[in-house]
Amino acid sequence: MSDQMGDQNAYDTLGLTESSSFEDIQAARDRLVNEFSGDRKQTEIIEAAYDAILMERLRLRQEGKIKVPDRIRYPEKTVELPPKPLPASTQIGSEWLQGFLDTPSREDIIWPSVIFSGLALVALFAAPLSLALGVGSTIYFLNRKEHRLGRAVLITVIGAVVGLSIGLSVGQLLIPQGAQIDLQPEELASILTFVVLWMISSFLR
Repeated sequence: MSDQMGDQNAYDTLGLTESSSFEDIQAARDRLVNEFSGDRKQTEIIEAAYDAILMERLRLRQEGKIKVPDRIRYPEKTVELPPKPLPASTQIGSEWLQGFLDTPSREDIIWPSVIFSGLALVALFAAPLSLALGVGSTIYFLNRKEHRLGRAVLITVIGAVVGLSIGLSVGQLLIPQGAQIDLQPEELASILTFVVLWMISSFLR
């Protein structure tokens, strides 16, 4: 914007008055720019007059004297509000959950899968020994990630109890009802427990 151009001179350049609306100002500017599209100097004068009028109207708006449409080319700078923080309880819950969940690599999934699949087969013949080995393997995999043996033991014990409880409940429901499963409730419970232990070993830490 040219500092030498007075407000009234700017209105005269666009053929407007101080009572002209924003639409009138925009239309006058567009019309004159098209009219003098080949005259660079005249186009610069038109743009400078247009800018001068807008800046003047912004000043009046800041002083509360007029209302300028939000679509004006030089809107007032708005203050961006900081993002609203999550409630403390949500943040604590999220951090607690992230502290347990793991993003396993392919190797972290494959090896436990192979080991627990083999132990599940052994459970068909020697369930107690197989479960003991499964618990030990789970503790090993968890402790290897965080090097926190007490935590690994606690999570493994909880997982084994949950797996056995679910397995025994499912076995007692399905097998007496004549479901086509050639397994004893204890064997089914062992297999489901290995599924739970595999998930713990792979996706928890």
